[in-house]
Order: sequence, then C-alpha cells, then structure tokens
Amino acid sequence: MIDHDAALKAVENSLDRPSAARVYDYFIGGDTHYAIDREFAEKVRKRLPLMGDYCTTSRQFLGRAVRHCAELGIRQFVDIGSGLPTAGNVHEVADEARPEEDTHVLYIDNEPIALAHSTLLLADTADPGRHHAIAADLFDPEGLWERVMDSGIIDVRQPVALVINAVMHFIKDEQDPDSLLDFYRDRIAPGSLLVLSQMTNENPANEDEKQALLDILDYYETTTNPGFLRTMDEFRRFFGGWPLLEPGLVYAPAWHPDERTVFAAAPSESRVIGGIARKP
Repeated sequence: MIDHDAALKAVENSLDRPSAARVYDYFIGGDTHYAIDREFAEKVRKRLPLMGDYCTTSRQFLGRAVRHCAELGIRQFVDIGSGLPTAGNVHEVADEARPEEDTHVLYIDNEPIALAHSTLLLADTADPGRHHAIAADLFDPEGLWERVMDSGIIDVRQPVALVINAVMHFIKDEQDPDSLLDFYRDRIAPGSLLVLSQMTNENPANEDEKQALLDILDYYETTTNPGFLRTMDEFRRFFGGWPLLEPGLVYAPAWHPDERTVFAAAPSESRVIGGIARKP
C-alpha cells in the first residue's frame, strides 16, 4: 500500500480529466469526486437521463452477488477493477453475510487514483489482516496474479469469488478480453465463482436511446476509461462455458432482486447485464 502523502499527491495529480471511477462514485451517491467529474457526469445524464440509475443497478448487483457468494460458503474475494471504496464495499457485504468475519478481500485496480482513494478510505472500515487494496493491471495477468499470490490475503489453492463488476464495458474487443478472461478462469481453483457484469446495448427502447448509448461511448473517450457495450450473446462468452448459477445471465435487476432493487419491475430498462458462473 502507498502511504497517505503519496495517496494525496496522486489525487492532486489526477484532476486534469474526469476519472471514470469518480464519475461512477458520483452517480451512486458517493462523496469521492471533484468538479471535473461532476460536470462530466451531468453532461452524460443530460444525454442519458437514467445513467445514475444504471450505475446504481451495477452497484446493487455487486452487493447481491457478493452476499450470495458468501452465503454459498465462499470466503475469499478478488475484486479486479474495484474502483473507489464507497457504499456497500465487498468486504462490508461479505462480513455482514458471514458474521464470523472470516472473509478475505483483495481489491485490485490499475488507476493510481483508485488505489490512492482506497488507501485513504479503507482505513476507516477494513481489517488490515483480511482486507487489502493493491495496484495491478487487468491487462498484465501474470503480474496481477503474482501480486494476488504474494498478498498474504488470498490462498489461490482454495475457491474464490473472482469479481469483475462493471469493468468489461471498459475493455474493447480489440484489446482481446477473451485471452484475459481465459487466463483468470484458468488460475482460480475448482469450485470458484466468477462474477461478471457490464452495461449493454441490447434491445434499445427506440432509435433515440440507441443513439444516446453511442453518444455516451464518445463522451467516455475523453475520460480515463473509454467504453464498449455488448449484447448478452456477445457477453456470455466471458463465462467460458461454465455453468451459470440461477437465474443465469440476465438483466442485473432480475438477478435475485430484493426490496431495494432499482428496475425490479422492468429489468430490461436497466441497461446492465450480469451473472455468476461456477468453475467445475
């Protein structure tokens, strides 16, 4: 972990353009964002008014998925592309689901700003013996996995929940996400669970929404993370053919909704798809 002075310096040096992680934090009601992020978020909201609800949908899916994994007996979580600590962190949800507080969580992000904020914010809620945030890059799978094994937090010989939530829409097909997912699926132990979600361009309601989704991709080209949307059929391959837990790959609000779930009455309006698969 970097120290607090280095963390603050990284924050100060990141304000020349919007951070996708901080924009997401703004949309879900967090407090780790700056004027440049808020201005960008409101530009997005003006073109796609429900964008904040889509982000909330992603965060709610993460919480329900982590809780489900914990209830199934998973005690280790590797969250790649974890972004900023905010409401409903993985370690908080996992500990709530398992009052024994025997879960171990490793947060991983390649953005210095995300790691900096993790350093500053995790100290308030985390158990340093069980929860860590490290810098590593999804696109450097060998290096990332070496850091996982060296973390002292995760025993890779035992099942884990590998969480890649609201990340794949920032990876374009020309960046070869298939090879990346092949690598990570190969490394986790049998019985592990793979949690994936992303924004989708499946069945836009009308031509205006179809164009709005394209416009949003153009907007995000100016941020730290350009975007890429997929249909369910295009996204399904990332599970590698592993059996999906019920109800399968669905619009996120249809995945074990609870009383707080946004779009529960009309899941397909959420623009977010997700699911969990188990490694045989």
